[in-house]
Amino acid sequence: MNCSAELTMDPDQLQAFWDRVLRKYDDIPLELRRERADSPFPGITVDKITYKGFDDTPIHGWFIVPQAAASAGTKLPCIVTFPGYTDDRGYPERYASWLLLGYAVFAVDVRGQGGETGNYMPEQAGSVKGWVSGNLLEPEGSYYHALTLDVVRAIDAAAAQPEVDPDRLASVGGSQGGGLALISAALNPKVTAIIADIPNMCNMDHGVLHSSSSLSEVAQHLKRYPDQLEPVLRTLAHYDMLNLASRIKVPVLMSVGWKDGVCLPETIYAVYNRITSEKAIFDYPFSGHEIGEYHNRERILFLQKQFR
Repeated sequence: MNCSAELTMDPDQLQAFWDRVLRKYDDIPLELRRERADSPFPGITVDKITYKGFDDTPIHGWFIVPQAAASAGTKLPCIVTFPGYTDDRGYPERYASWLLLGYAVFAVDVRGQGGETGNYMPEQAGSVKGWVSGNLLEPEGSYYHALTLDVVRAIDAAAAQPEVDPDRLASVGGSQGGGLALISAALNPKVTAIIADIPNMCNMDHGVLHSSSSLSEVAQHLKRYPDQLEPVLRTLAHYDMLNLASRIKVPVLMSVGWKDGVCLPETIYAVYNRITSEKAIFDYPFSGHEIGEYHNRERILFLQKQFR
């Protein structure tokens, strides 16, 4: 069976699917809560924000603001950042470089993985070790569906904060977080710039077959249930950036490591080539699944340009 053929969706069907899903969630309130948290850094305000994601699961994040920038009375640029697979939002100090630039940061947990955020989504059948093989037979019941709507609503939660300039709102992440940065921007027009480093959720059928990423969990599921290949690939097609790249309308910075066996270079280039907005990709022939200091500098320069 040709897996790639199975993962390709009719663009009109995909558009209709997401129009219906997003329209439904437009009417569901975020129920935002914000409470002060401690920070060892002077001049930094840290708040814990909670909002309702898919299926009413409370999603937790840090909202961090440099006080000097905020006290000037102007709205701040903001980055919304998503973690890699099995990781969490960590401590606020992780985001010091963005705060030094005068940006607000909304650092969001991913449901059920390494952080404080749980997962209300019931499993309809067993899954293999990890999260992404949950409920793979139906797009709207899948873990990927819940995850995607969580991050789309994260953008809305960030834009709703009074310190944030909604015209300067970037989605940022690496690996799983890079895939989430891309899909949040593809589905939420409030995003004005994207940094997606070594992203997952790209050309996902190829990743299932060949990568050691979280998609290897899907491969393990299919090893046990080979008769489910077609519905599983059909589900993944709804969340594959290969099919959603054309929805991106804002500047994008991406990176790829040629020695990366987790998020494979060929999957990342496949998506990059389909993006039609302003874009740039940094190729690192000697890098694996990592983001180096050189590229960190390029990320800073990219957002300085976008946020001017």
